[in-house]
Amino acid sequence: MTSIAAAAGETPRTLLHDPMRPFPIILSAPSGGGKTTITKRLLATRTDLGYSVSATTRLPRHDEVEGRDYHFLGHDEFLAKRERGEFAESAEVHGKLYGTLRREVERVLSRGQHVIMDIDVQGARQFREAFPDSLLIFLLPPSADVLLARLQARRTEDPKDLLIRLETAKHELASIDWYQYVVVNGDLDRAVCEVSAIIDAEGARRERGGEPLAARVMELVQGLDRDIAELRSRDFNS
Repeated sequence: MTSIAAAAGETPRTLLHDPMRPFPIILSAPSGGGKTTITKRLLATRTDLGYSVSATTRLPRHDEVEGRDYHFLGHDEFLAKRERGEFAESAEVHGKLYGTLRREVERVLSRGQHVIMDIDVQGARQFREAFPDSLLIFLLPPSADVLLARLQARRTEDPKDLLIRLETAKHELASIDWYQYVVVNGDLDRAVCEVSAIIDAEGARRERGGEPLAARVMELVQGLDRDIAELRSRDFNS
């Protein structure tokens, strides 16, 4: 894992006005950890981000819209798409199926945008196998009491569902070391800023170490060689 301070303290030597190569960004957290809220905040403030709409077999909540929040699929339809290899990842969470369609990810990346997704721990592992250059960030609730309060405030889970989500959260925490970055979501505004800073730092690091900058430096060196050769060929005494 990399600390926020390390990410923020690095001084990037990159081409700030050149477009970066887009990459997938995965936010994971226990239910109630704030991954969906932070994703929406980042999408509202950053034009370099696009959203991959996930698919699920669960019923839509009262404020959710088909194609905007999720692709709501029947159980058999979901299984058929998975059998055809249409998902970059899929998993059963709280008794329902969730998945990320490959075409949704490729649609956003083809526009030159990073694709940001809120995916559970199971799905994140699968997704990184399909897209190895993914950036993985885990959002950690500040305490168990805060997590419980957030889940209860939703008023969407009965006691049985609430118990399942808390037990799942406990298991998900065991995977935290697998993530590249961890952000404690105690204050929403601060958490959004920290995730945004990670995206900037990671983009700068990849651009600095990748082909676009190397190619630009090589082009510059070749141009300097030509200029130097031309200057040396001149008769400065004439």
